[in-house]
Order: sequence, then structure tokens, then C-alpha cells
Amino acid sequence: MNNRRNNGLAIVLIVLGAIMLLGIALPLIHGIFRILFPVLLIALGYYGIKSGRKIIGWIVLFIGVMSLLSKLSWIIGPLLGIALVVWGISVLRGGHRRTY
Repeated sequence: MNNRRNNGLAIVLIVLGAIMLLGIALPLIHGIFRILFPVLLIALGYYGIKSGRKIIGWIVLFIGVMSLLSKLSWIIGPLLGIALVVWGISVLRGGHRRTY
């Protein structure tokens, strides 16, 4: 019985090693950790703020947010450009003025 469990583990290790040698897993793992690490820093910073360590919490949170913004800049830039174009068109059309 114990031998079968070791065979399963051996097969899993062989498959993981073959995938790594083929170069398939490394870009996938890199892509996941590229976003996961800044999110982890944000979560740790938030936890630090809530647990009473406000200074280190804010520092870690700030580093995480800045890192995440830099990682997602490829999507933030075009979205900001689209928003500016839409806003400019609404200004040219004399958009509805709302008073609250």
C-alpha cells in the first residue's frame, strides 16, 4: 500500500520536472508571482495597520500599492487615455451640468 503512494508522488515529481525542463511552467509561475507578491504586500500592510503596527503597516502597504500599480501600468495607461477621450468629447458636446 505504501509503495503505491510513493509511485504517485514519483509520477507527480517527474511530470513537474518535465514541465519545468520544457519551459512551460516557469513563465506561468513568473506571471502569477508577478502579481501575487504585491497583493501579498498589500494584505500584510493592511494586517499590520489593523494589528497596531501602523508605521510599518503603512510602509509595507505603500510599497505594495506602488509595486502593483507599476505591474498593472500596461492596462492603467490605456484606460486613462480612453477616460480622457470620453471626458473631452463630453466637454465638447456641452455635457449635462448636474448640480447637487
